[in-house]
Amino acid sequence: MRVTKAQAEQNRAHIVATASRLFRERGYDGVGVAELMAAAGFTHGGFYKHFRSKADLMAEASASGLSQTAAQAEGRDPAEFVERYVAREHRDGRGDGCTIAALSGDAARQPADIQKEFAAGIESLLTALQAAAHGDAPGDADGRAARTALIDMLAHSVGAIVLSRACPDGSPLADEILDVCREEILAALAHGNSDQPTARSPEA
Repeated sequence: MRVTKAQAEQNRAHIVATASRLFRERGYDGVGVAELMAAAGFTHGGFYKHFRSKADLMAEASASGLSQTAAQAEGRDPAEFVERYVAREHRDGRGDGCTIAALSGDAARQPADIQKEFAAGIESLLTALQAAAHGDAPGDADGRAARTALIDMLAHSVGAIVLSRACPDGSPLADEILDVCREEILAALAHGNSDQPTARSPEA
């Protein structure tokens, strides 16, 4: 039976979503095209009707996962983001978690097209976080300082997940890393918010 254009687009989107989840769980090299297509419910031969190569699918799946992370950050202030991100549920749910934490190490060894998707995705996430925290921050010193703080927060949060996942499941250290990093990041955010200028008391 002939597949309609709309159905073909739905099939492609389903393959991308399946690949995004599997890549986050196993890494780019941890799943082959045949297994990926089987997981999506299609034959191996149908892959090239949708994609020129596995690398093309990797780039598209990465962009999809990165956009999901940015969308989840919309409307959440940085502290709320950290509470949800630097958490055991996120650490243990690789397939549904952040693409940045799951695949940044892999992306560093991939072609430039995939690295460009990561750069765009990270930028989108920072934009969403800054909008939630500060609105449309101006490009002045205050705006740059806010961006610097968010980059530091994001790198610290991603690093916490990566280090925790590197430890054995159930390891006390895996949980300790999350607890320590979450507390330190939240303390830094609270300190930054308390650094707002205040009115100076008149001298006696």
